[in-house]
Amino acid sequence: MNGSTTPASPGLGARTDALLPLLGADEEVVAYFAGVADLDATDPADHELEDGIRLASGARLEQFARAGSGDAFCFVGEGGEERPVVYVGLDGEAGPLALGLPELVRLCLVAPWWRDAPGRTAEELQLIADEYRAHVPDLDQRRDRAARALGLDPAELPSEAAALARLVALSRGPVAAACLVVGYEGDPLDPLFGTAVGGS
Repeated sequence: MNGSTTPASPGLGARTDALLPLLGADEEVVAYFAGVADLDATDPADHELEDGIRLASGARLEQFARAGSGDAFCFVGEGGEERPVVYVGLDGEAGPLALGLPELVRLCLVAPWWRDAPGRTAEELQLIADEYRAHVPDLDQRRDRAARALGLDPAELPSEAAALARLVALSRGPVAAACLVVGYEGDPLDPLFGTAVGGS
């Protein structure tokens, strides 16, 4: 798009490392991600992991956003927004969510309730999605406004099923091993997705 040959994620045009500033500053984007998807990147300087939480590999673990509960969204390794993203929960769970911030953005846009997905059947997931929409009646409109503010075409977003299947795939592959998070005593934190999503 826009004549760019950059191998960025589809739909993001020539932007590189442009999403995180928007997640923390654009009004429509913040309204959706902090208010609906529970990903608050409005003040990165205040985001700091608890002492002792680190990657087993010794690679850098950099928090860039948090959930309302205090759970952390972190980049793995060195680089920019193309780095893998892991979620570190205060309840002792951690695991990869995406290969790069663009993929995480898409997950949060199509399935902001992804935390409730582990072990759920397709029917249960539909109930969760319906409940989200009941609490946020204008969810689709808010999602579309946020997507457009990020330079994404809402019609080109993945399906909920595809986004959740991707979470499961990441949790079982080499990315999960490379992104293994350990706690204070060096023991691995529990995986986010130990069972199949959607009953598959």
